[in-house]
Amino acid sequence: MKTTAIEAPYGSSIYTLAQSGTNEGSIAAHYVSGTGSEMKDKLSLEKRAKKKIIGQSMSLSLVDVAMAKNQPQRVQSYWNTYHCQSNVTSSGGRVYGKYCKNRFCPICLGIRKAELMNKYMPIIDTWEEPYFVTLTVKSYGKRSLKKMIDGCMHAFIQIKNAAKKRHQRGAGIKLMGIRSLECNFNPVRRTYNPHFHMIVPNKETADLLVSEWLKKWGSKYTVKWAQKASKIADNGLALTEIIKYGSKIFTIPDVDKKSKKKTPAHVYASALDNILTAMKGRRIFDRFGFNLPPKEIPKGGTITKLKQYDEWEFNATYTDWVSVYSGELLTNYKIPFALDQLLHNRVDVKLE
Repeated sequence: MKTTAIEAPYGSSIYTLAQSGTNEGSIAAHYVSGTGSEMKDKLSLEKRAKKKIIGQSMSLSLVDVAMAKNQPQRVQSYWNTYHCQSNVTSSGGRVYGKYCKNRFCPICLGIRKAELMNKYMPIIDTWEEPYFVTLTVKSYGKRSLKKMIDGCMHAFIQIKNAAKKRHQRGAGIKLMGIRSLECNFNPVRRTYNPHFHMIVPNKETADLLVSEWLKKWGSKYTVKWAQKASKIADNGLALTEIIKYGSKIFTIPDVDKKSKKKTPAHVYASALDNILTAMKGRRIFDRFGFNLPPKEIPKGGTITKLKQYDEWEFNATYTDWVSVYSGELLTNYKIPFALDQLLHNRVDVKLE
């Protein structure tokens, strides 16, 4: 029998639990792995629902793209993201469910972002005058994408190793910082632009990186004005920019210089698939020149026995998780009209 979702007051399900079928003795004990996620306020619940609907919608488009390219492994990977957190269990103000752990999954990326912020903010806050650095190359078509990404990685490793040797000889500064690899797609020119974003401790390090990058690539592959080095005003915002995954899912083409007319955002699924494929196996986010404080790694997984709980299934029609027992909605999230239109009407699976 089909369950009809009903409007429930916020918090009645996740905190007090729907009483239908969740009392001890009426349902067998349920086991969950991990520590779950704390869903403590309306905003965090709504954000989770928004990430889920974006991830699910994008995954379907990427499945179509990978099937058309006859790439079964990528098809499976995209299906994994489609099912990420589709079924969850709530108990005691926490939500438990399986994660796909894919780099491009909005839900998993949000968790990864929080973990990295906690790890690296204490480090960056000790740096006296941190700088934000962008190192980039010229844009090329899809056939050169993997080659240019490989070249960026190789060039940075060479710069890092050379600086390390100079420092060990007492002839240069110690090169250190954090960096992320990103790639943009330009739907007007149909080109891809791989580049690094970095946070480094000072201007001297920033200037060294820009100088060495220009020497390494030469004028054939890059230009001086495209490299950026600027003093950071807000460490938190800068780190957020570094941590985000290395591809922009929603792409806004260049403004028409004659009419000044802005084109609405689009999703270019085939181009995104090209970027994800070219970056596969690459460490997108990394540190260099320093180590993190040692952290104790827990042994084995955490298994929790729940006696009172509720189970939820994500329903794309309601853009929400629906209780399998009561039909209540977990978050009461309402997708904005603009996002709904984007995901349903402006996803291009061919342009690349």
